[in-house]
Amino acid sequence: MTDSAYGALYVVATPIGNLDDLSPRAARTLGEVALVAAEDTRHSARLLRHLGISQPMLSLHEHNEADRVARIADHLEAGRDVALISDAGTPLISDPGFVLVRELRKAGHRIVPVPGPCALVAALSAAGLPTDSFQFSGFLPAKRGPRQARLASLEHRLETLVFYESPHRISQTLEDIASVFGARHVVLGRELTKTFETFLEGDATTLLGRMEHDPDQARGEFVVMVAGSQRQAESAQAVEATNLLSALLAEGLGVKQVASVAARVLGGSKKSWYEQAQALKDGA
Repeated sequence: MTDSAYGALYVVATPIGNLDDLSPRAARTLGEVALVAAEDTRHSARLLRHLGISQPMLSLHEHNEADRVARIADHLEAGRDVALISDAGTPLISDPGFVLVRELRKAGHRIVPVPGPCALVAALSAAGLPTDSFQFSGFLPAKRGPRQARLASLEHRLETLVFYESPHRISQTLEDIASVFGARHVVLGRELTKTFETFLEGDATTLLGRMEHDPDQARGEFVVMVAGSQRQAESAQAVEATNLLSALLAEGLGVKQVASVAARVLGGSKKSWYEQAQALKDGA
C-alpha cells in the first residue's frame, strides 16, 4: 500500500458478473485497506465473504456521498487506506464516487485506480461497432419525453453511442431509438459475463420483435450501442475530399494529377475525382 504518512483512496473495479474477473491486485487491495466504502454494503459483503475478507465497510451512495467525504478524509489523514467499490464494475462510471474523488483530490489526497471490469468497455469490445470514438451517456432519462429529447440531441453525432438500460425500460428505449434514429444499427449487450450473456443486433424495431417473440431477451442489465450518424459522416467525408482537392489544385497540380492522388488516398474512380477537381477549378 502507500508509503506516505497519509492514506490513499483506492478506486477498485469489481466483477460485473463473473467473479473470476476480479484481479489479484484488486483482491489484495480489498484485503489490506482499513475500510471499504461500498455503494450497497449488503451486496458487496457477499463479494468480500467470497474472498475471505472481513474489513470494516461504510455505505457510500448517491444520497449520502457528500456527507461521507469528511469521514473518509479523516481515515486518510490518519494514515489509513480506504477502498471505494460500487455494486459492480468500475466506480464513478454511472455509479457513485465522483463527489468523493473530486473533493479528496482537491484536498491533496492520493487517488489510486485499480482497473478492471467495466460493462461499457466489455460491450464495445465485442459489438463490432467503431470504437475509435464513442459517446457514453450512462442511463437515459426514465420518462419518455426527456428520453426522446436526449436521443434527439445525439442524432447527428458521428461516434458510436453507448447507454446503460434496465430490463424495466429496454422496450420503451428501443421504441424511442427507432422513432429518433430510424433503422440505424443497434447492438445490445445483455447480462455481460454472466451465465446468459447475449449479444443481439439489428435495427431497434427488429430487436423489439425478437423480445416480443422471446421475452427472456428483455431480462437482465443492458448496454445499448447505436451506430453513429452515417449522413453526418458522409457529409464530413465530402468536406474532407473537397478540402483535399482544393489544396492540391492550389499547389499547382493539374486536374489529372489531382484525380490520381485523390483516388489513391480516398478511393473511388479517377474519372469521378477528375470531374470534381475540374468543377472546382472552373469555379475558382
